[in-house]
Amino acid sequence: MKLSVHSETGRLTSVIVHTPGHEVSLVNPELKDQLLFDDIIFEEDARREHLYMLKIFKTAMPEEGTIYEIGDLFLECFAQEEARSFFIRDLIGRLSEMNLHTIEKELLQLSPDALLQFVIEGATPAIRGFAMSPSPNLLFTRDLAAVVGDNLLLSRPAKKPRLREAILMETLAKYHPLFAGIRDNIIQIGKQESIEGGDVLVVSDRLVLIGMSERTSFSGLMKATEQLLKNGIEQVLAVDIPKQRSSMHLDTIFTFCAEDECLVFPPAITERKENVVALSRSSNGSVVTESMPSLQKALEHYLKRDLTFIPCGGEERTNQFREQWTDGANVFALAPGIIVGYERNTNTFRELKKHGYRLMNQYEFVEEFEDDTFIPGNEKIAIKFMGHELCRGRGGARCMTLPIARDN
Repeated sequence: MKLSVHSETGRLTSVIVHTPGHEVSLVNPELKDQLLFDDIIFEEDARREHLYMLKIFKTAMPEEGTIYEIGDLFLECFAQEEARSFFIRDLIGRLSEMNLHTIEKELLQLSPDALLQFVIEGATPAIRGFAMSPSPNLLFTRDLAAVVGDNLLLSRPAKKPRLREAILMETLAKYHPLFAGIRDNIIQIGKQESIEGGDVLVVSDRLVLIGMSERTSFSGLMKATEQLLKNGIEQVLAVDIPKQRSSMHLDTIFTFCAEDECLVFPPAITERKENVVALSRSSNGSVVTESMPSLQKALEHYLKRDLTFIPCGGEERTNQFREQWTDGANVFALAPGIIVGYERNTNTFRELKKHGYRLMNQYEFVEEFEDDTFIPGNEKIAIKFMGHELCRGRGGARCMTLPIARDN
């Protein structure tokens, strides 16, 4: 299968997800902030919500579409001795403060299942007396990487609790056969820089957005941009956004619904001026910069068409802030004009309805299209799904998905 993503809204054909497991039940309330969670999650309800989200995906995807559980990919990868050795060596080296070298022999002898349990949950019965914190953020597979055109941009997290996930993703990219066709186009940045997938939006085969956020550093953005411009992308728009928890990534305040429609958090997008820089490559290979007046004007300039910015939360200021906090702006497009988001953001969905979207809840959508081939393009649909537990982790539908193939 060819891995390729040339837009945010092309019909989804392959995606990587992680349905929450026991690791979310291991988050101690006293350590939740350290683990980058705002609240504790009830595992059983979170799993139920996530699995129904995937049911929506499966209903909307073409018959040959594939949803990959990242845990299954890790297990397949760890079945290779070389991949296991690479991962364990990297884990020991990059988490030196954990003194994992003292159990290196035991780690190398673990079965794939036990090794994965140790990495995600922080402990395994196969190794007594050694424990780490769990990795509950694996739920947000978006932040591990980004397929940009025919390139695979590997994330380098800004926060230490997500480092294990980055090492897991790098191991997948290097050793799993799913990534064989894209392996020559892997983009990595330096160890002292950071970039995360939630800050990377693929607008078209020529244009990419990268947010300079709490999680993506200036140097990380520039290093990624330099390599993307060498590998077929013509312009990168660097978007400076507030460096705060509520807008940790660009996709928490800005996502695409269709080719010409975007869902935005007005205080951080439409009300911000002079915060966008266009980056392109000159004839001698150097990076050329141009300041742009706003994100909307920059996008319209390079796309050569008008865009509609739909306000998350509607026009009321308080509703905008409340629903951005609960990921109202973080929708995920299954196809052009077919989007998924948390049901609780009622004012956002009301605004989408004003812009011509048919509103459906998760049950209505699956019931109507489960037994028929879903053909996008006949109408715009905004699908509401329950995510009361998932929402506590501070990430919406886009955060919980890593698309690796979309139809152009």
